[in-house]
Order: sequence, then C-alpha cells, then structure tokens
Amino acid sequence: MNRINQLFEKKQQNILSIYITAGFPNIDDTATIISEIEKSGADMIEIGIPFSDPLADGKTIQDSSSQALQNGMSISILFEQLETIRKTVSIPLILMGYINPIYQYGFEAFCEKCNAIGIDGLIIPDLPVWEYTEHYKELFEKNNLHNIFLVSPQTSSSRIKEIDSISNGFIYIVSSAATTGKTSDISEEQISYFSSIQNMKLSTPQLIGFGISDNKSYTTACKYCHGVIIGSAFIKALQTSQTSIEKIIHTFIQGIREQKK
Repeated sequence: MNRINQLFEKKQQNILSIYITAGFPNIDDTATIISEIEKSGADMIEIGIPFSDPLADGKTIQDSSSQALQNGMSISILFEQLETIRKTVSIPLILMGYINPIYQYGFEAFCEKCNAIGIDGLIIPDLPVWEYTEHYKELFEKNNLHNIFLVSPQTSSSRIKEIDSISNGFIYIVSSAATTGKTSDISEEQISYFSSIQNMKLSTPQLIGFGISDNKSYTTACKYCHGVIIGSAFIKALQTSQTSIEKIIHTFIQGIREQKK
C-alpha cells in the first residue's frame, strides 16, 4: 500500500506535512533535512524541485528555489541524493514540481525513477485535470504514485467533486487565492471556505496549505481537515537561524505541535 494511504489510515487528524526546497540552503542539505524532519515528528514531507518560474509560490519559496538553482540543484542530482533515502526515512515523501522540468527529464522516466527510489506522490500545479486523466493516470498508477490535486476558493463544487472522484491520496486545500507565504492569520472568510469543503463530505482526505505558519494557524486549520502543509514559514526558519540545521528543524516542528498554555 502507498505510504500516503497508510498514513491516513492510522492518523485522521493533526497531520503535519513540511515543505522543503531541494538543494536549499546548501545543495547537499536535502537528505539531512528530510531525515531530521522525520526525527522531529512530522508526518510527511513535500520536496520542492527548484524551478525558475514557480507560479504558485511566494517570495520566500521563490528565493529558496533561486538559491537552490544557483547551488546547482537539478532533478538528476535530487534523484541521486534520494537514491538511498528509504534506508533511513519511512514517512511519505512527495515531490512538488512544475511540468516543464519534468517534460525535459522525460515524464515516463521521471515517474519510473520516483517509484524506484520510494517517492509516494507528485504535486504538479500546472498539470490540468483533463491532461492527467487522459494521458498520465495509468503511468502514475503503474508506478504507485498518487497525483495530488490542488483546490482553491475559486474551484467550483463540481470540479472539487470531480477531483475527489479521481484522487487516491489526499486533496491539497489552498487556503487563499494568494501565492504561498502571503498571510499569517486565518481569516473568517477562510474559515467559511474550509467549512464549506468540510461539509461536502469528500471521500479523499484533505490537507490545508498556504499561510499556515505557527501553532495557532495549525490548530485552527486542523479543525476543518486532516492536517496541514507548512512551507514558507519553515523555509524562513532555515534562512534566518544561525544554529545547526538539526536544532532549527526540531525547534520549529515542536513549536508548531505544542499547544499554547
């Protein structure tokens, strides 16, 4: 069984997924960061493939992506870094990337390599639903990969239901129309949106991302779904701290998990 499904079978709430940019802050940090995130208690990791034009990402992740590219990161190097990751890491791993670099690598070869090294799912924001179902669904299934779709406040109920019907991992609930890292607090409007999704009684689990940055927003978002994805706040922690990566990661994740007294 895919590790994503295993996770949602054993844990129904307060799931914490952390987004990292591969090759950031330094090109050789990727595997170390992944390992430390698992040790610190996160449930899943989303590994961003650096791209020069990341449309859905805010300035923090764009900057980390630019730095990773300057460091020399590429899909081929990332696959080399993850070649033995399953010897030490057991939680679900998802690659997030845009369609252009994947096409350049070769879509079939990309999926086959993901399967070989133990990747559980892909998030490709600019892969349309129709293109996935018509051209790539069988390839994903053949390689035991879940395609994770994003829905936003602009996504119609009919499209959400369509996505629910073809999803086999989880649905990524984008908390707002803004790019990542734009907001710090969850608004009443966002809560209304989360509630409307919750009331649809979808069969696929959901995680909320974009704007989740601390214990307060994590706790609030978890009331309306199975858990959250945190990206920009984690990248900022890596950027600004002068301590070791291990301590940064442990402190950050414990800060998200701990309840305020």
